[in-house]
Amino acid sequence: MTATSEMLSEIREVNLSYLLLAQRLLREDKPMGMFRMGISDQLADVLANLSLAQTVKLAASNQVLCRFRFDDHTILSSLAEKGKQGVVAQAHSAILMASQPTEQIG
Repeated sequence: MTATSEMLSEIREVNLSYLLLAQRLLREDKPMGMFRMGISDQLADVLANLSLAQTVKLAASNQVLCRFRFDDHTILSSLAEKGKQGVVAQAHSAILMASQPTEQIG
C-alpha cells in the first residue's frame, strides 16, 4: 500500500468514526451533542438523520470531515496548561468554546 493510499484510508476511518460518534451524541442528547461538536441545529438534524449507507458514503470522502475546534490559541493553551487542575481547565475551555459560533451548512 502506498503512503498516499494509506493516508486516504486513515482519513476514511477518521471520518467514519467522527460521523458515528456525532450521530450517537446527537441521538442520545441533541443539545449536548450540538454543544460538544460546535454545530448548528440544522447541521445536527442532517447528521442525525443520515442512513448507514449515506454515512458510509460520506465517510469515504478524501477530505477530513471534522474540524479541529482548538484553532484559538486561548482554548488550546487552556487545555494544555499543566498548572491548572483538570476539571478547572476543562470548565475554562468549555466556557471559551461556548462563545464560539456554531458551524452552519454552507
